[in-house]
Amino acid sequence: MTGLVIRTLDESSAHLFDALPDPLGLGERHRQTRFRPDWKRVALRDGRVVARAAWWARPEDPEPLLVNWFDVAEGEAEAGAELLRTAPWHPEELELDLPAGWRDVSGLPAAVGTRTAAARKAGYEPLVERFLYRWTPDHGLPERPGRLTFSTEPDDTVFFDALRRIHSVTLDAHARRAIEHGGVDQAAQEELDVFRWFPSPRAWWQLARTPGGEIAGIHIPARNPSGPCVGFIGVLPEHRGHGYAYDLLAECTHFLAERGAEFIAGATDQGNFPMAAHFTRAGYPVVRERVTFWADRVVSAG
Repeated sequence: MTGLVIRTLDESSAHLFDALPDPLGLGERHRQTRFRPDWKRVALRDGRVVARAAWWARPEDPEPLLVNWFDVAEGEAEAGAELLRTAPWHPEELELDLPAGWRDVSGLPAAVGTRTAAARKAGYEPLVERFLYRWTPDHGLPERPGRLTFSTEPDDTVFFDALRRIHSVTLDAHARRAIEHGGVDQAAQEELDVFRWFPSPRAWWQLARTPGGEIAGIHIPARNPSGPCVGFIGVLPEHRGHGYAYDLLAECTHFLAERGAEFIAGATDQGNFPMAAHFTRAGYPVVRERVTFWADRVVSAG
């Protein structure tokens, strides 16, 4: 593009990343996120930053896992797309975190529209919108219904089989996409890979059983690089309709709180109305929303 300069940043130029207005509050959202300077890029027109993006992964990961921060000035959708297209990394996922209730805040729908248009030009399409939650002790611990028993299980194949059954009927957009591309085994394996990716102990993974000893579901208390989180909640199809997902979430919350968690993050697809209701009941307020974009192939530059 004429007059457009794309720069990958380093320590000496890192300040350029902060030179763009922040109507979505992404700076506050990512205040404690650690980004590698060389995984940040900006697009400048006539010396002014008109788009920026930051790619993210754990410090030990060799390649970025996703685009975690993406900002575009009004009228600069093509510049934002060019920023993504010319990057040396093309992860499948791009996240756009937003204030809760952003559709009702003046100016934010237009700002989101600009970023969405840029992402689409680069080959990303919206996959799902999610609610992001944050429990803190002042909300109180949720009551444990006491209907299920919980135990550890060292055999990964038991969790894999449970995940296959959970995802055979699911509202989760990521799982449904995986099933569409590779079947229920792929969805289960991708979930298991995430569990292993968490830096928290494998011994935290738990099965939930009915009084009769049948596996009703699983919950994964976890820590991600930002802190304690609800890693996964899933109920087997034959045990749905009893509200067991709440029991799992309550147990997960207690588990992490008993190990010193000062906050617990959680998330669910906005279309998963039952799980959203369980988070509300368990004392998890919505603190942000997220639009997740997905690309099987980022449109290459030129």
